[in-house]
This record gives sequence, structure tokens and C-alpha cells, in this order.
Amino acid sequence: MALRHSALFAVTAAALTLAGCQTMTDSQAVAGLDIPAAQPGQLSQSTMKDVTRTLSSDAFEGRMPGTPGEDKTIALMTERFKAAGLRPGNGDSWVQEVPLVEITGSDYAPLTISGKGTDLSFAFRKDWVGVTYREDAATAIADSELVFVGYGINAPERGWNDYAGVDVRGKTVVILVNDPDWQTSGLDGTFNGKAMTYYGRWTYKYEEAARQGAAGALIVHQTAPASYGWNVVESSWTGPQAYAQRGENAPPLTQMNGWVTEDAARKVLAAAGQDLDALTRAAQAKGFKAVPLGLTASTRFASTFRSITSHNIIGILPGYEAPDEYVMHTAHWDHLGRCTPAPDGDDICNGAVDNATGTAALVALAEAHAKAGPARRSLVFLAVTAEESGLLGAKYYAENPVFPLAQTVGGINMDAFQVAGPAKDVTVVGPGKSQLDLFLDAALKADGRVATPNPKPEAGYYYRSDHFAFAKEGVPMLYIDGGEDLIDGGTEAGAAVAADYTENRYHGPKDEFNEAWDWSGVMADLQLYYRIGRALSMSTSWPNWNEGDEFKAVRDRSCAGSTAGC
Repeated sequence: MALRHSALFAVTAAALTLAGCQTMTDSQAVAGLDIPAAQPGQLSQSTMKDVTRTLSSDAFEGRMPGTPGEDKTIALMTERFKAAGLRPGNGDSWVQEVPLVEITGSDYAPLTISGKGTDLSFAFRKDWVGVTYREDAATAIADSELVFVGYGINAPERGWNDYAGVDVRGKTVVILVNDPDWQTSGLDGTFNGKAMTYYGRWTYKYEEAARQGAAGALIVHQTAPASYGWNVVESSWTGPQAYAQRGENAPPLTQMNGWVTEDAARKVLAAAGQDLDALTRAAQAKGFKAVPLGLTASTRFASTFRSITSHNIIGILPGYEAPDEYVMHTAHWDHLGRCTPAPDGDDICNGAVDNATGTAALVALAEAHAKAGPARRSLVFLAVTAEESGLLGAKYYAENPVFPLAQTVGGINMDAFQVAGPAKDVTVVGPGKSQLDLFLDAALKADGRVATPNPKPEAGYYYRSDHFAFAKEGVPMLYIDGGEDLIDGGTEAGAAVAADYTENRYHGPKDEFNEAWDWSGVMADLQLYYRIGRALSMSTSWPNWNEGDEFKAVRDRSCAGSTAGC
């Protein structure tokens, strides 16, 4: 496949010269890396506004995979990629098929808790939500023993196992969200202190519960460690849910995965003679032992299924000298479709900020790079599907790459641009992980801005967007977010904007396009992305993960097996 693109994307010597003149000044060597200095890109604010407005319009119905909104998204993105000057990224096709199954639950019974003279009943949506990942028409949890398993982590390399000494086969586990040390002030600790690891993500907790043989898994929702309110859980975990189609050797599954509100959890634990706060403190200490609660859980619901072929959308600007070396740009085009209605009856989760802005950025960057002319390496623009369902489109690409991962230099991911005006800083999510930080430093210096570490490392944002799927396969990926030190209002104003979005718009019907938005901060952040992408694409270096990073060993193995890439 690499050879096919090499032959297909040959360019003229004249184009090579033009590209060099348009994009490069002197290179600098930092830590042994060749970091070319890129000229500013010709970025179109009109493109950002027009594409964001269109993608987030009601006509796209919230861009749920497998709906007419997907068809409209593919048509718009391929049209804009082609007009920008890109070529189809998957041979002669603009798309990569991603096989999914959509499961829709219905007829939910209450979640009932029994035992020790207890008879509790919790209403679906209000007190709990649950789904099945299995293709079973009927799901029934009947008198399943409840076991509190702390944070639900089994991490031998960290000397931690919340399942040690307990058999949870056929039982329902109750799990805390985040990591045991999320409340510490620094970044030192068994689980990186305040910074969440993958062990803190709900995806991991369900996977581990299934490996342990549990019938059900219920995560206790608490706003601070989850980093979002119950409204986000309730909206995201009801209605149609997309999952990756399972192969013959797929890992085991629970019958049901779900969440319970903190209030419901406190009532259940109190009925068992336990206290949530005391159990939480115990679960934060190494050597914690799971606590059988002496209660049982029961519920049932129906499910319908349909197979979906969703799509990643791929465009490429071929390199003039090293076309078989690739610099990746990613953003997810999907959102939640129709969701829990707002008080005014609006039930379309338009996803304007999350992530029509990031998808529009792919188009704007493609236009700017094409105007600058081909770079030394190929620039890939990948709009992935089903991020909101668990990074499924990015995961599928990373496991079935169109362009070999060992020949993928690295990349940048764009997810939800801040539309609150310009900031002095930019937020780095997962700083210190790779040598891509040096490319970011150079771009920040050129634009007169500074980097600020993520103010909420406990939210685990590095493990919550599409770059993570590539990182797991070893590809260095950079993820930055809008800064919080706003030129107008400083950090107080920036924090207020972020809190307002999380509480009132994130994963809800009011994440809608607003003609009054201030795009100046978006365009400043987009310029950073342009400079980083251009520098990577003109460089001769292969940035790696830093020593000790969790993804370095995977990258090193990938590079050792390649003769054509890193």
C-alpha cells in the first residue's frame, strides 16, 4: 500500500521548490530533532464558520453514525476535501468502512436491590442507566450478588489488584470512577497522582469487570472525579448505542454495564451497613480488599440491533520527497444524534463545539497546507467516526491502518475548539509524554504564546479522544486544547467559560452554533496546529515517546520491525 501511494503521488521538481520557498525558514536542532520553522498558514475563518454551521445544523440530526446525518457528513467532507486540493486517502476512495452494531435498549425495569430486610427501587434515567454490549434481545440480571470492588483496577505492574481474593463470577460489581489517587495535589503517585491514567476510565473498568467474569458492572457517578454531571451520563447512555462488531475471538462481556447516581449508591451502601466515604478512603489504599455487600441486584430490559457500516473519511496531500512518511491530523465527525430533550423540547444533540469545530479545522488546515504547496512528507486528514461511542473509528483505523503506523511520523488531534476569544496560553493535555512537545514549543514561540498544563489532569482527557487509539499502537500524538488565560478576563473568565460549557452544553441539545461566537481564539489555536503539522511534515526527524512513557515500548517494537519508517 505504501508503494502504491509513492507511485501515485509523485510531484514535479517545480512543485518541490515552490513548497520549500512557501513553508520554510531556517531549521533548528533541539534535543537532536530537526524542527523546521514554518511560515504562518493562510487559514480561512469563513471555512471554519461555514463547515461548523453546516455540520451542526438540525438537518444533520446530530451526526449519529448510521443515520442520514452520516451520509450528509460524508458528502460535505469529501466535497470540501476535494475542493481544498486533497486526494482520496484510501486508494480511489475518500472513506474507510468501519463495521459497527447499533444496540437500542427499551422497556427498562427499575433497578431493585434486595436483602437484609432491604427493598430499594431505582428508576431508569433518574437514578441509573445501563446498556448491554451483547446482542441479546432480552437482558435480565436476577438476584445478582453485589460486591464493592473499589476502583475496579487490576494493575500488576503497579502492585494493585482490587479483585484479589474475591470471586465475582456471575455477580454485579460496584465501582468508583477515576483512580485511587485522583485527589492528590501533585502528579506523583501509584496512578500518576492527580492525573488520571487509563485505569480511571469507564471503558477500562467495564473491560476488567468482564475479564473477572462479572454479570454486571455499575460505576458510581460523582461529578468531581468523573469531570461531568449526571446529565451527561443520562444523555450519553440512553438511546441507540454504537459498538464495534465482535469477532470470533473477542474478549468476554458482562451482561450489563451501567452507572448509578451518587445518591442511589449511598442508599444501597447504607442498606448494606456501609458508608460510601469510608469505603472510598479504604479503596484508595494499596491492599484494599473487595467488600461483599450482602445484597442482590435485579433488573431487565429489551434490546434491538442493527448492523451499521459507518465510515472514516480520509484525504491526503502527498509529500514531494518522502510520500511514504505520514503526518496525521485527526478529529471526530460524529456526535450523539437525538438525545434527552432540553426543557424546550429540543432533542437534537447538534455537537457544534464537540466536534463540528474540530472537523471544520481539518478542512481549514487542508486548505492552508494545499495553498502552501506539498510538504516533504505526506499530510493525512482523517475524520473518524464513533468517537462518542468509545473512540471506535480511531480504534478501527489504528488496528487496520490505511498508511502503515511505523511510517506514520506522529500527529495532532483536534476535539472541541474554545469559542471564547483569544487566550495568552494553550492547554497541553498530557504534557511531557513525547518529543512532539518540542514541536509545540517551537510553534508557541513563533506565535508569542505559552503552554499551560491541563488544569484538570484528574479528568483524564488524554484517554478520552481519538489520539489515544493511535497512542496505544505507539504513534506519538499531540493533543492541545484552548487556553484558559483569556486576554479579556484572564484565568477567571477562562475557567467560567469552561464550566459553563460543561454544565450547560456538553453532550446536550444546547451545544449549538452561535453566529455571535468570537472566532479569534479558534484561529490562533488553528495557527499552532498548522505550524506543528507543517514542521513535522518538513522535518527529517522521527519524534518518539519520552523515556518511561507507557507507549514508548510499543513504538520501539513497531520501529524495530520496519525498514521503511521510524
